[in-house]
Amino acid sequence: MKEKFIALLTFTSSLKSFGIQFIRVAILVVFVWIGGLKYFHYEADGIVPFVANSPFMSFFYAKDAPEYKEHKNAEGAFVPENRAWHEANRTYTFSYGLGALIMSIGILVFLGIFFPKVGLAGDALAIIMTLGTLSFLVTTPEVWIPDLGSGEFGFPLLSGAGRLVIKDIVILASAVVLLSDSSQRVLKTLKKD
Repeated sequence: MKEKFIALLTFTSSLKSFGIQFIRVAILVVFVWIGGLKYFHYEADGIVPFVANSPFMSFFYAKDAPEYKEHKNAEGAFVPENRAWHEANRTYTFSYGLGALIMSIGILVFLGIFFPKVGLAGDALAIIMTLGTLSFLVTTPEVWIPDLGSGEFGFPLLSGAGRLVIKDIVILASAVVLLSDSSQRVLKTLKKD
């Protein structure tokens, strides 16, 4: 039994390189998929509370933060008045740009498999982006359960939006591992020169 366990450990101990490349592929899939969704109105509408309440991003929108609450759409709903408000707010223009940025970062991270210097840029940008996303836990009221009378509200009770945001901590940790990997690979080439 001990021999089988040692054989299993020997196999799993050899997965580090595969795991690092798999993280790059996983970030590519997630970033390209989520970035691509930014070109759909329902997704653009859905990020408004995050952007509108962010001191780092709210300037991209034309309207004041509290106003968006009157123009929320259920996912997939089409309300012409709300669509017009989001167009005037630059909701869709911002979302298209954000989508392009997210997809670009995912591609740069993935290209780190073949080009460590490109990976350095993508990994660093992924870290910056996920830190920005995690900042929504501080700036966006919708990430916490509101006081609706149950007695269960506020920190640490994450809403659906909060649960969506907190998962980025895993991407942040992964991007740090990837940045270390890219840095080690670039250092090896610099030492050869």
